[in-house]
Amino acid sequence: MNFEELYKIKDEFEQINRTYDIFDEEHRLCSKAARVEFLTTVKYIEKYLKPGMKILDIGAGAGEYSLYFAEKGYEVSALELADNNIAAFRKRIKKEHNIELVQGNAVDLSRYPDKSFDIVLVFGPLYHLHSEKDRQKVIAEAKRVAKDEAVLFFAFIGNDMIFITELNYDSNYIKTGDFNRETFKMDDFPFVFHTVDGCRKILEDGGIKIIHEVASDGVSELMAERINNLDDEDYFTYLRYHYYCCEKPEMLGRSNHLLFVGRK
Repeated sequence: MNFEELYKIKDEFEQINRTYDIFDEEHRLCSKAARVEFLTTVKYIEKYLKPGMKILDIGAGAGEYSLYFAEKGYEVSALELADNNIAAFRKRIKKEHNIELVQGNAVDLSRYPDKSFDIVLVFGPLYHLHSEKDRQKVIAEAKRVAKDEAVLFFAFIGNDMIFITELNYDSNYIKTGDFNRETFKMDDFPFVFHTVDGCRKILEDGGIKIIHEVASDGVSELMAERINNLDDEDYFTYLRYHYYCCEKPEMLGRSNHLLFVGRK
């Protein structure tokens, strides 16, 4: 599978599935720089997580978050669409993990009862869905299965930082890159990109009361080589710096990934 072949797939959900024939989600968060996104997200989840809580991981990828919390003894239900991610996730599950993994679509959570989860993670679907109708279906379903006092976590890919990141990889990106030269809106392929204001609107339209807006990886991909070469002590200091500024409004647009935390 390559990008040209992927582009020709007209069924959106099959295109999402096949995207992970190209991208290796299992190893995406392994480096120190990439781990910033994971550690930041876990930090915010753990602000609200209490013993005995049930977690739903919608668009669970290769299971990074599900497995982390299962290791800590939490009961996790995980739903994932892509074949490759399901296979990668399944081989990492241990006997002692209390994980129910199913293959399915985030727009239809009918397998889960109303008000059954304390923590709901939506970390994959909003990277992919082009239709506002489908995005709102995902949010509505996440709200439905969340308990009244539950906390919901939504991840987006930030439009504005991607331009800088791509230019860092490709010196010809301004000439050849897939973006609108007037608005600087990135072309939504193979992922869907949102501005900070756009993220807010999607969630507010879905009836989510936002309580945190987080630049979950900040400039970490841009600075990956330098961050990956830090010793453990300096890496810890970098993480503390990142945590210090990741909720500052002026930092939100300068992050490849955005985390929004809210309640229904």
